[in-house]
Amino acid sequence: MYRSLFPRDIFAELDRLQRDMSGVFDYSPSIRGFGRGGYPALNVGSTPTSVEIYAFAPGIDPAAVEINLDRGVLTIDGERKATLPAGDEKSTLHLNERFEGRFRRVVSLPDDIDPNAVSADYRDGVLHVSVKRRESAQPRRIEVQ
Repeated sequence: MYRSLFPRDIFAELDRLQRDMSGVFDYSPSIRGFGRGGYPALNVGSTPTSVEIYAFAPGIDPAAVEINLDRGVLTIDGERKATLPAGDEKSTLHLNERFEGRFRRVVSLPDDIDPNAVSADYRDGVLHVSVKRRESAQPRRIEVQ
């Protein structure tokens, strides 16, 4: 047999190349995570008054999630339990693409956050963490007397 010069699945190879390249150029100087590909998937954004973190984690028990903020580093720890087919012991799982097990995501936050003004809620499979910015960091207008 011979080996082809090109991979059999060119789209998978292009997807891998795109992930590798985005890892090289994907950074933000003030808000950093561990890159793409972790579970749960994260969206991190900011407004003038807060930093908003959305973790897409359907099927987890909110009681199994622990969120910590220490020295500007937000950590989300948790576990998603395995879901096996119902039935007798002869049941077989043929395909399982759903993540199961322990997870941990870490996000470095900007220096102007207020560690005493953090809220989190879990709704429709999305964990939303909101971290307010300090009042002193907010722009304000000063009138001249």
